[in-house]
Amino acid sequence: MDRLASFGNDPFDKPPCRGCSSYLVEPYIKCVECGPSPFLLCLQCFTRGYEYKKHQSDHKYEIMTSDFPVLEPGWTAQEEMALLEAVMDCGFGNWQDVAYQMRTKTKEECEGHYMKNFINNPLFSSTLLNLRQMEDHLSRTADTAIPFKPTDDPPRPSFDSQLSRDMAGYMPARADFMEEFDNYAEWDLKDIDFVDDDSDILHALKVAVVDIYHSRLKERQRRKNWMNCRFF
Repeated sequence: MDRLASFGNDPFDKPPCRGCSSYLVEPYIKCVECGPSPFLLCLQCFTRGYEYKKHQSDHKYEIMTSDFPVLEPGWTAQEEMALLEAVMDCGFGNWQDVAYQMRTKTKEECEGHYMKNFINNPLFSSTLLNLRQMEDHLSRTADTAIPFKPTDDPPRPSFDSQLSRDMAGYMPARADFMEEFDNYAEWDLKDIDFVDDDSDILHALKVAVVDIYHSRLKERQRRKNWMNCRFF
């Protein structure tokens, strides 16, 4: 019985053949009765009836391959995985680079297949609707940053004092933490650029990232407010 290969397209991602230690190339054989670690054989060792310790040549087995269609004819499971990996590596919308990494499909084929099966698929409609509703909400919502006013004469505990440890690195004189909550949240924004030719889905995704960052800022401010009320 055929089974979708459980490893990536790169043969270096798979354990070697247990018989000859060569890198496995699809299709290859997986013993159903040996485990828990997978007992894998190349076709050559399988046809020779290779046996090792508890593994016997008459054990039940599965043929591991991804050379069969999944979503539509003309696209194998291996190509589906390669397409998703290429979009992750090259970025959504960079279809020329995606096709170059795919090598088996054209730019138009990659874009059409991805949009049909992963974007316009009804399974994703609720997600896209939520993104659009979030964008509408942001456009109607005013700045809701939590106001904060530091104390007039805050204490200045030394770094190694018990009070400093109790305050988890909060510095009252600066009304700030030594290290912010989600300190690298800005990294998610550094490469975002809103341009006129963005598609609707790409624009919605960018808005969602900005909204997530805004929630991080609100959480940072909430924690500072709590420290101010708790200790001062």
